[in-house]
Amino acid sequence: MDTNFSNIDETVVVVLGAERIQPQTVAHIPDDAYVIAADSGVDHARAVGLIPKEVVGDFDSISRRGLKWAHQHATVHEYCPEKDDTDTQLAISLAARRVPARLIVISGGGDRLDHTLAVIGALLDEDVTSIPDVSLKWGDNVATILHGPGRVTLTPPLNSTLSVIALSAPCNGITMTGTKWSLDDESLTLLSGRGVSNIVEGDVAITVREGVLAIFHQLPDKGSR
Repeated sequence: MDTNFSNIDETVVVVLGAERIQPQTVAHIPDDAYVIAADSGVDHARAVGLIPKEVVGDFDSISRRGLKWAHQHATVHEYCPEKDDTDTQLAISLAARRVPARLIVISGGGDRLDHTLAVIGALLDEDVTSIPDVSLKWGDNVATILHGPGRVTLTPPLNSTLSVIALSAPCNGITMTGTKWSLDDESLTLLSGRGVSNIVEGDVAITVREGVLAIFHQLPDKGSR
């Protein structure tokens, strides 16, 4: 990976196409975040006050006005529709090249299960493993993606639901505290439901020795705790 653009304090936000995103989805985004839009993600980003610095895709869904804006105000990476990688993969690859401290991928959601799985799959890419803090906001859902060896501390609302699902095999050395049911150096099989629907009882600390773990949780309420 090219680390010439490494920025240990940077947050990179990737905004995807498909459905529009809600204003509350971007409430926790830093004002100085570096924004990359995938295709019609440029329209959704601008609608909630995010200004893309780079726009990438085959531009089969972006609005005419959005494409004109992109050429005037952003760096544009245009690909032919017959490309191998999806627009999402291309955008996440651009983000990973910056080696930021945080990567946040945002989508308004959608009814295409294949697209949903492909987005999660893009976050398993080897280039993403160098990013310490990776999260996905998909509609009303939030997932933190933890690559092992790694550790994360989360502060979801008390008594809210939290689930952990292994996205790789093996996924070993999982320790979790701050929930009703804790884990102590446990292993989870790929896509196992064993870690679904836990209850938050305090600050949640999770470590993974090997593999990739998705942690589905709620964002902390502003001003709470």
